[in-house]
Amino acid sequence: MSDQPLPPAGGPAAPYDALLLLSFGGPEGPDDVVPFLENVTRGRGIPRERLKEVGQHYFGFGGVSPINAQNRALLDALRKDFAEHGLDLPVYWGNRNWDPYLTDVLRAMAADGRRRIAVLATSAYASYSGCRQYRENLADALATLAAEGVPELPRVDKLRHYFNHPGFVQPMIDGVLASLAALPPEVRAGAHLVFTTHSIPTAAADTSGPVEEHTEHGEGGAYVKQHLDVAKVIADAVRAETGTERPWELVYQSRSGAPHIPWLEPDICDHLEALHEAAAPAAVMVPIGFVSDHMEVMYDLDTEATAKAAELGLPVARSATVGADPRFAAAVRELVLERAAAERGEPVERCALGLLGASHDLCAVGCCPARAPRPAAAGADSPYTR
Repeated sequence: MSDQPLPPAGGPAAPYDALLLLSFGGPEGPDDVVPFLENVTRGRGIPRERLKEVGQHYFGFGGVSPINAQNRALLDALRKDFAEHGLDLPVYWGNRNWDPYLTDVLRAMAADGRRRIAVLATSAYASYSGCRQYRENLADALATLAAEGVPELPRVDKLRHYFNHPGFVQPMIDGVLASLAALPPEVRAGAHLVFTTHSIPTAAADTSGPVEEHTEHGEGGAYVKQHLDVAKVIADAVRAETGTERPWELVYQSRSGAPHIPWLEPDICDHLEALHEAAAPAAVMVPIGFVSDHMEVMYDLDTEATAKAAELGLPVARSATVGADPRFAAAVRELVLERAAAERGEPVERCALGLLGASHDLCAVGCCPARAPRPAAAGADSPYTR
């Protein structure tokens, strides 16, 4: 059990008595790398030797993923923000694929008497891997606790997608402005903006979001639409601040699937080559699809894409992710309080930039479907929510 006391009943976060920061996880040393990758790829039959090859990205950084330190920093920022604003809500942290494991943390939360848990996933957009898979992991953990005979399972509610919340977007705008200022003056005015996110199979993109937002033939569904909306908000804000209209495009990185399966394109390195061929003077890479500077940002952008740009002679800068920015911590507090008010049946004002509006609280049936049906918590089809 933890030493975090139960919050007072009836406070501004009621009915919630805890917040769970739910993330992907990452290795903490060289010996962790292959076991971590085995967790990530469990059930896919990938040989251990292949995992050792993939693990070279981690071995190049001492076998340590930066994501865990970044989550600890975010935990500190959340607790600091909550305390400064009088929100007496304990914050826990659990991972899908490494220690602290989600099931262990939920078990500890149940032992601590937590009965209604708000969940923040470190993924801002709609997709199977960015939303429903987290919900499946929550359902798996709750099923384990039920099998262990935990007398009262906590209810978990996943907070809405926050891709267009001002507290998520504004730090990225500032990051782009800082990166532009870091470019050589002679290329700064003509620099292109290259918004990046994780590539996913086109079939998964097309079925992302609620059923009414699903598309066909690689159009990308809610996943692409949400990223494009955020990219436009940032590009418009940068134009307003600098007085310069800049070309921009949404591109993709970190593809990991079989070559014969279509994934979202263009790849970041291919796009840099296209910019060079078009005589673009410079580019700023803007990782809008990622909450923090974890391995995929540090390797795929800071290492691989930056090396490609150097090979081409194309000046580039990479803007910062949101990480533990205090404005993001404040946004999380707002997300908790708005969901709590909605659960109490009170009117709610939801913050959102761009044209899409605030996302839904409860994932509907058919939202970001899995390849094979599996129970998922915190949705309309959850066996554990209602």
